[in-house]
Amino acid sequence: MTPLTPRDRGRRFRTLTAAGAGLLLVPLAAACGSGGSGGSGAIRIGVPAPLSGDSASAGQDILAAAKVAADEINKAGGVDGRKVQIVEADDQCSAQQGAQAAQKLLNSGVVAVAGGYCSGAAVPAIPIYGRRGVPFVMDASTNPSLTDGGKGKVFRTCGRDDNQGLVAAKFMTGPLGAKRIALLHDNTTYAKGLADAAANSARQAGGQVVYENALQPGQSDYGPVLTKIASTRPDVLYFTGYFAEAGLLMKQRRQLGLRFALMGGDATTDSTVLKTAGPAAGGYIATTAPLAKDLPAAAKFVSAYKAANNADPGPFSVYEYDAVKVVAKAIDDAGSTRGAAITEALHKIKDFPGITGPITFDAKGDRTDPLYITVQVQGGAFTAYKKLDESGATWVDAKTS
Repeated sequence: MTPLTPRDRGRRFRTLTAAGAGLLLVPLAAACGSGGSGGSGAIRIGVPAPLSGDSASAGQDILAAAKVAADEINKAGGVDGRKVQIVEADDQCSAQQGAQAAQKLLNSGVVAVAGGYCSGAAVPAIPIYGRRGVPFVMDASTNPSLTDGGKGKVFRTCGRDDNQGLVAAKFMTGPLGAKRIALLHDNTTYAKGLADAAANSARQAGGQVVYENALQPGQSDYGPVLTKIASTRPDVLYFTGYFAEAGLLMKQRRQLGLRFALMGGDATTDSTVLKTAGPAAGGYIATTAPLAKDLPAAAKFVSAYKAANNADPGPFSVYEYDAVKVVAKAIDDAGSTRGAAITEALHKIKDFPGITGPITFDAKGDRTDPLYITVQVQGGAFTAYKKLDESGATWVDAKTS
């Protein structure tokens, strides 16, 4: 660990002026960007997530998973004898709040960041962390540009949307037998990126993209959008936006009697969508990384999460759990809380035994073995459905293989 200087031990403070926040007293370590851990010797790990707004259920789930990971680390003796402290910040899934959340976490003295949900909130946050040299391990933000432009300081335990788009296109043109494909997004960084990736891959697979456009998030009636899509006679509609709108699309598609298949991306697998759509969710298929209940190595985590929260873990919980754990491993390996040392240690990690599978990062910070499967709503729950085998050419049962 980086030893505290006499100046640090004196617990002096600097006065910083935060944009729109007036005068704020912060620990000197945070002001200097030295990677100091802040009060009481705890190692502070930041968790940005949407803790309010339409995506709050996903954000609260991510935060809860981070706390389960930290609790396990601390019960096992911490990192080099020091406890891990989770510091949360609400990014509200927006660019403006994402930047403010990043600054808040840095002002709180975090030495690394593990979290995020909406790629649009991560875009402005990444350079803020980068200027301070603080590494960011994302659990759910999947837009390729985040690591492509992360300058080696951004990592993720989840996959990328170019990978997910390819899997979606292969499924639609393969097992689903679709020839005419409609794509609907919401113009956010994540949704537009996934739609573009799926469109490119669908065309390469021989599919015809008959519709690609956006809806306006936060509306209550998507009947006109669905009717317009139906006029293009698609075999399937792939919605790449978030779960709040996905539930309404399922419900209103059934009310309109539309017969094209409806699929979605990994931001539509939150359990909230099942409550919104009701019976109309039956048979719905989504592309996603494996869910907690389908990962044998996650059984202990699932039990701990349920005990702490009286609820089942959500779709990105296991990836947040692994993000916190891999950050703690890097700090321990580095023997330091300096951002540069933690970043270097993250790049050196090989086959870390995550509950989502072995974790190794490539030069960009992406996981070397991302896995996407399809899940289907069966019996009122998302259930593992189909996945590609190791050859990438054959679809097999995701529940038994």
